[in-house]
Amino acid sequence: MKQGLFCLLLIWISTAATAEKFIVGSQNIEYYPHYNFSSPIDKGVGWAILEAFSEASGHEFSYLTMPVRRLQMEMLKGHVDFVYPDNPGWYNDVTKAKEKYFSIALTRAVTGTFVKPKNVNKGINAIKRIAMPLGFTPVNWQTRLDQNLIKIVSISDTFAGLSLLQLERVDAIDFEYHVGNYYSSQSPQIGPFILDITLPHNEIPFMLSALRHQEVIGELNAFINDNPAIIDSIRARYGITTLEALTQQIQTEFSIEDKDIWLPE
Repeated sequence: MKQGLFCLLLIWISTAATAEKFIVGSQNIEYYPHYNFSSPIDKGVGWAILEAFSEASGHEFSYLTMPVRRLQMEMLKGHVDFVYPDNPGWYNDVTKAKEKYFSIALTRAVTGTFVKPKNVNKGINAIKRIAMPLGFTPVNWQTRLDQNLIKIVSISDTFAGLSLLQLERVDAIDFEYHVGNYYSSQSPQIGPFILDITLPHNEIPFMLSALRHQEVIGELNAFINDNPAIIDSIRARYGITTLEALTQQIQTEFSIEDKDIWLPE
């Protein structure tokens, strides 16, 4: 009995000795259910997974919100330890992907093109003006933007973008499926809007990044890999679903043929 208690004490001392406090820099955008780090209570699925990791590892995380374009600079200066969300495919002129450590995906965003139901499957040439959150990279639309075939209308918050689409001041909004659904449900006076799978869309991993603290990134990866039931239950609690499941659902509802589903070039 004494030996067992002694072993538990050693484990507790070891965890306490290695546990640290970190600051996570996060976007000051309401992007719920993925994240809303300005919320005093529920900050979204990414936060919930980090908090579960915190409980298991002993590490403590505090969150500092700021504009998207400042995040990488503050991490470079050492004012924040991590950035969430991040992705090696996102361009910025401050840090390079090869200089950073990335976790595996905490969750995956389904980004795509929302339109009014009457405009589903009208073709990509019908989109001339598209709303997009300020500071976001127009990954899905970069080619057409370079060819001056579309105009990006930057929006400061989610409701502003949905309102522009409601009033038909834009033809579409490039947005995340779960976020769009959440804010539409909170504002019944606008919508409905549909993720048009015949227009550009994709699934993007949301990762935690760091310029230092490679060992913590490794610990987080091990936690996610070793606890699939915990991670799946958190994602389910926030209603996070996969692009594959959504595609099947929307294809059936709008009788979209396989040949009409958008594929990246």
